[in-house]
Amino acid sequence: MEVSSMKSYIKDVLENMPEDWLNLTTHRLDIYDEELAKVQFLEQFENLAKQNNSDATALSNLPTAYDYIRLGHPLSCILEWAIAKLNDIAPDQVISFLSKTTPILSILRTNLLKNTNTLIAYTSELPSSFDADVLREIYGYTFELKKVDDIADIVAFNGSTILVSHQEEISASDLTTNVDFYIDIYGNLGSVLLVNEEQNNTYISDIQHVRRRETVAMTPDNCLNALQSLVNQPSTQIHKTNVAENKTKVVDAIRDVSGANTTPLVASSGLSIQYAIMMGLVHHAIENHKGKAIKIVVPPNCYGGTNDQARRVAACNNAIEIVDLPVDGDNDMVQSIDIVLAKLAKEDAIPFIIAEIPTNPRVEVPDVHKLRAVLSAKRKTASGSEAIDPVFILDQTFCPNVHFLGDADILSNVRTISFASGSKFPSGGKCTAGYCIANKIAEPLMDKIALHLSLCDNEATDLQYEILAKQMPSMIQRIHDAYVNTLDFVNFIKQTLPAAKINFVSEELAKEGFTPSVFSLDLPTKGDSPEERETYKREMNHRLINLMITEIPNESKYCVSYGQLNGCYWTIPATSTQGTTKEDDKDYIARVSLSPNMDVELHKKVFLKFVESM
Repeated sequence: MEVSSMKSYIKDVLENMPEDWLNLTTHRLDIYDEELAKVQFLEQFENLAKQNNSDATALSNLPTAYDYIRLGHPLSCILEWAIAKLNDIAPDQVISFLSKTTPILSILRTNLLKNTNTLIAYTSELPSSFDADVLREIYGYTFELKKVDDIADIVAFNGSTILVSHQEEISASDLTTNVDFYIDIYGNLGSVLLVNEEQNNTYISDIQHVRRRETVAMTPDNCLNALQSLVNQPSTQIHKTNVAENKTKVVDAIRDVSGANTTPLVASSGLSIQYAIMMGLVHHAIENHKGKAIKIVVPPNCYGGTNDQARRVAACNNAIEIVDLPVDGDNDMVQSIDIVLAKLAKEDAIPFIIAEIPTNPRVEVPDVHKLRAVLSAKRKTASGSEAIDPVFILDQTFCPNVHFLGDADILSNVRTISFASGSKFPSGGKCTAGYCIANKIAEPLMDKIALHLSLCDNEATDLQYEILAKQMPSMIQRIHDAYVNTLDFVNFIKQTLPAAKINFVSEELAKEGFTPSVFSLDLPTKGDSPEERETYKREMNHRLINLMITEIPNESKYCVSYGQLNGCYWTIPATSTQGTTKEDDKDYIARVSLSPNMDVELHKKVFLKFVESM
């Protein structure tokens, strides 16, 4: 397709595109094949382009590009496709980022593990947050820096050569064999990484995985701006908001909902803030406990992004090790933490504990008084000296309204940092931004976390702050209303299908403030062997979900959503949120999350229909 025809087609697409492309943070999984992420969408999009078909219905019928917009989405795929066309390369060789520095870090990480040299050449200046000393000393990355006036100044290098340049407009790059990776920075929109030369295609999956776990793709509104610029259309997405006022509102809202009177940090996504926490704590440990082993204690079946990211951090540093923390089912979180901390104390190691409360997917809450006692207990090393106290990293995504961090709250005497995914209740599914906040005893750790949030260029965008400022004031009420709907539906299931095992908080826990709007459902099964019973249960899971989303398509979705403004969302954690979890630790049960605005009676009616068909 000629460039002029391509631009003309994109112009038509932008006029007719579905609103969901711009406004949804997560999409239906029933039209999504993870193994064909981006590929399947672009193949069908390319067919429409060849037919010059930009009909709104045809566009809305395209398969989901990615299941979650922080990984990529229709507009990021189209932007990458267009840039690939300009440069006559394959679309998978183009990867967009909201961050200006993380694409550089993605190549440095791969080369660290490959023991390959890296030359970072740049034409004007590196991103302001690029900190060479920290990248070398804390991340362990090795590289050379070279400022060049012209691409012709770049000569052959024994390793990978990255060229970083600032661009005013999207245009074809001057591809040369002496440059392996081009990183073009587009002002406040983000950056685009081009993988040059066929031998570098092996980097693509690693770069994509960094985008998946440590940052986000260029956001939909920024991609729309970029595409409008490409086709010489005036931008419709310039948000002239009062940024300072919105930031103040968000900071106040986070303090209010968490009960902590410290200063929070807001990132482009939940995993972005989690990565800043991890690297900030590693940095603090290296500076304050030289030579000691760092142990990241994490439940093996927790959310796959958390699990995978922790292991990725450990893979880059021989001083960091992952320690499994069994928390669900027959395992008690408090007892497991006690056992693990006793062992790590003897080793004189530095313990960082990541845990979800309630747990995911079995929605279990530990005895918080026993939890405090175990986390605050004084322990001795093998030599008799005082062991390093743990840092408790608490994922409060399911219950962001529970107060753990205030001066009079349950974990006030334990170094605790709480974080939450903002795509859930904080924004109601309108943006991906996440946040973290510390209690006073952990507040000294926040400076290092802020440093790494800045280094990775992962702070929330102005638009994300604006969305949070609008949405967070109603969050407490939405959490309450969604819990009421969930309790109603759970009680109905107990009455109509008493043989099912439901994991949900008790009324006693609800009175203590734990009011999630998610539950997991273990359907009754049958068969002559464990294998037959497991197979039957999995079949029943799918039959139930398919019935719900077919009968109630406007509300029931096959999706990993939680805390959305509307509807009901169904998923199987083992095939979605636990995607990178070890097979033996996966849960093949149904997870259901309800919103404050949905037709509960209709969902009861369809569920009863399922029960009667069993």
